[in-house]
This record gives sequence, structure tokens and C-alpha cells, in this order.
Amino acid sequence: MAETAGVFLAGLGVYVTVARLEPLPHPGFQLAALAAGAALFPLRRRFPGVVLLALAALTGLAPGVGPVAAAAAYAVARQAVRARRRARLLAAAGAVVVAAATASAPWLGPGQPSYGLALGLVLAATAVVVPGLVGTAHGQQGRLLQALRERGDAAERARRSADSEARTQERSRIAAEMHDLVGHRLSLISLHAGGLEMALGRAAPELREEAVLVRRTTRDALRELRQALGVLGPLGPDTGPGVLTDATGTRADIETLVAESRDGGIAVRLRWTGPDLDSRPAPVRRAVHRVVREALTNVHRYAPQAHVTVTVAHDDEAVRVTVRNGAAPPPSPAAGSVGTGRGLAGLAERVELLGGTFDAGPLPSGGFQVAAAVPAEPGDAPGPARTHAPSGAHAPSGTEEAVPSGRRTAETLTLACGLAVLSVLMVLGILFVYGTRPHRSVPPPLPHVGMSLHEVAAAGVLDNAAVRAAATGREPPRPTGAAGCIYPFNGATERRPGGLIVARYCFDASQRLIAIDRFTVPSVRDAAPWESS
Repeated sequence: MAETAGVFLAGLGVYVTVARLEPLPHPGFQLAALAAGAALFPLRRRFPGVVLLALAALTGLAPGVGPVAAAAAYAVARQAVRARRRARLLAAAGAVVVAAATASAPWLGPGQPSYGLALGLVLAATAVVVPGLVGTAHGQQGRLLQALRERGDAAERARRSADSEARTQERSRIAAEMHDLVGHRLSLISLHAGGLEMALGRAAPELREEAVLVRRTTRDALRELRQALGVLGPLGPDTGPGVLTDATGTRADIETLVAESRDGGIAVRLRWTGPDLDSRPAPVRRAVHRVVREALTNVHRYAPQAHVTVTVAHDDEAVRVTVRNGAAPPPSPAAGSVGTGRGLAGLAERVELLGGTFDAGPLPSGGFQVAAAVPAEPGDAPGPARTHAPSGAHAPSGTEEAVPSGRRTAETLTLACGLAVLSVLMVLGILFVYGTRPHRSVPPPLPHVGMSLHEVAAAGVLDNAAVRAAATGREPPRPTGAAGCIYPFNGATERRPGGLIVARYCFDASQRLIAIDRFTVPSVRDAAPWESS
């Protein structure tokens, strides 16, 4: 509703400005056409082609509809997606404006069809072509931004999905590690319970059933543990008894990892501060092992020529692991494989489940650093769970609404200024066409019987004393009722050989013209200077 009111006021401003400087013919029709254009404007989104062509025809008949047509052309061009259809609509609308202005010029326009054609070209440019091009540019920009926004959202959803999958796999790997550890312990318990059962069968038969119960319960627990692990899916290639041992995560294990990387061509050194980790819980040692191994693997992939420093600081409260590599020249596209990018997310999940902190990112010097702090005694309760926004989540509603609202206000002000500029251009073009057309001058009416003395004088018929003197004594009798006569010296007086034709206009007592007479009086020839003597 506000847009319709705005374009109507713009069209009314064009009409009033032009009407004050150059009166337009049939003002009632001009205002009716403007009202009809404002009524059609709200239908531009539902019937874009029909409304644009109708407004173009009205613009050719009444220039005041130009701003309404300009706003419709902008909206239709911005809304149209197919380039061919948009070009056809704008071309057809421009042709309709020119045709309507040319055809209606003798009755509703500047008069001659050639000037109507000029007016149509001006209106087509300002009411159709320019706003159509601006709408096309804005529409393409909006569609491009929308496509980029959708691609960004899709990429963000894919990244979050990959992180979630990496965390899920890391939890499955942790569960598999616990299976290896607990299963090994349960197997030992079952083995000792079997031996105890055999020993009690001879020494204390009354306690043999207790040993049998322990063995059966241990076997059932081991079976249930394997069934629960099967729900998590297949194990990764880096889990299993061959990798997860009691020495995993100890100083000797970390030194082995460093030595393997050094043998692979990486310049790596180890800094160990504090006692060994052999007395720490298995989850802590395995988290340290995983952080060092994953960080060195990334160095092998992305910076094989960089210098690497592995730092492990162990105290009574936490185990802090830092793997830092310096800047390295970028590898060729064929050098090394590209990872999935999920290893760091899995490491973060493992460390945070133990209540620790994890951080990984590039350094200002161009290198990369992986840092983790794991509690020395994580306890039975898991660490604080990280809350992850769902894949479709967005920014808070207040911020999300504030930015589009400000952008919408700026766009509205820009379009209003553009419409005002187009309206000014329309006024200038219309006034130029109307100002350059030929103005037909209406000659004053010729004097005739019944006109007043004032009307005769306004027609340029005035009394001349010389003509009156020439007619004195030589004029015919005045008509009956004449109260006075005038003898003009203009088109009514002619020179003939030997005489002058004098016109006489006689008026009655009420100063009404009652007769126009013409008569001839003899002319007097002045003597030459040499004849005067």
C-alpha cells in the first residue's frame, strides 16, 4: 500500500509540474489515467506482463503515469528470471509507449505525430528502459547472493555433519579401546575363576559354586560387552590389541612415535617434562598417544619439510601436549594425500570427554600448532559436553532481523531517490518536447459591425489625425445615428494614383460600431524644392 501511494504521488508531482509550466490538454483525462495506473500497480507481481504493458499504454496517453510505469518496470525486471522473457517484456513495453504517444499526439499530446514520437521516446527511456535495466541488475545481484548464501549454508551443514561423524567415530574408537582393556581384564578374571573352581573342588567343595558363579558372570559380562560394541559398527584400523597396550601413551611410546616420524624424513624433536605416564589411567595415556600421532600424521601430509617440536608436560594436575611445526613451502598438487579433515574434530571429542581442553590452528609465523590439556585424574564422570548448534541453526533472531531490516530500509530509500530522479528527467523531457513544438498564433478578430470601441481599438484600429484631416470636407455623409467616427492609418488606407482610400469607422452613442465606409479623397503632391521659387 505504501509503494502504491508513493508512485501515485510521484506521478501526481510530474503532472502538476508539467501542467504549471506547459498546460496539458484534457486535464481530466490525465488525472483519470494516473488513477487507473495506480490501481493497476498492486497487480504487478501477479500479472507482471499484462500490468506493465497496460501502464506503458497509459504512459503514452498521459505522461503523468510515467513514474508508476517506471516502478512497475523495475519490479517486473527484478522479478523475471529468464533473460529472454525479461528483454521481450521491456522491449514490448517501450514500443507500446512510443506507439501510444505518437498515435494520441494530435488529441492528447503535443500536436504533430513527429513531436508525439519524440515524447514517446523520452517516456520509453525514462519509464521503461532505465528502470528495467536497474531492476535487471538488482535482480541478478539478489539471485547471486541467494545462491551464494545457499551454498554457504550447504557447506556449513556439510562441515558440521563431518565433525559430528568424526566425533561419533572417535567415541566408537574409545568404546573399542575400552572393550580391549575391559575384555582383557575380564578374560583374566574368568581364567582365574576357572582355576579357583578347580582348586576349590578338592580343598573346599562348599565354595566351588561361588567360583562357578564368578566365572559364569564374567563370561556373560564379556559377551554383553561384545554385543554392545557391535552396535557401534566396525572398528577402525588403528584399534585392537596390537596397538592398544599397557605401554600406550607412556614416554617410551611417544619416543617411538617420534622416532618413526624422524625415520620418515621429518625433523622432529621431543621435549618431556615431568614423570612418565605409566601410573596414569589408560584413557589419559591413550588420549596423549592419539594427539601426538594425529598431529605427526598431519605434518607428514601437509608439511613434510617443516621442523616439528613435540612437548609433553606432566604434573600432578594435568598432562599438556603441544605439537608445533614451522612454516614449510607449499607442496605440489601431486605431493602427498589430502586427509578428510576429521582427525582434529575426533581428537577434540576425545580430550573433552575426559574434561580437558583442545585447540588447533595456524600460527602467525605460518606454521601450525595442536595443543591439548588432559586432566591427570579425570575421574569417573565425563567432562562437560559441548553443545553444537544443529545444522539448520542460525544467528539469534534479533541480529538476523536487524541486518535485513536495515538493508531493506536502505534499499527503499535508494529506490525512492531513483524514482525522484527519473521523475525529474521525465519532467525535463516532456517540457523540452512541448517547448520545441510550433505554437500556432491566433490572429485577432477583424473589426465588424456590432463591436465596441474598445474591441476595435484592441484589434489595432486607431484614429489618425492626418487621415482625419485628409477626409475633412471630402467624405460622404455619415450614417444615421453616428455619434462619432475614427479614421485609422493602417491596412485600411491605400495609396492610388491621384488619391487615397480612406476607411471610416462610425460608432453610435453607446460606442458600438454601426458602419464601415471606404471612400477616395484626392491626394496632394508636394512641390519639388527647385519649383518652389
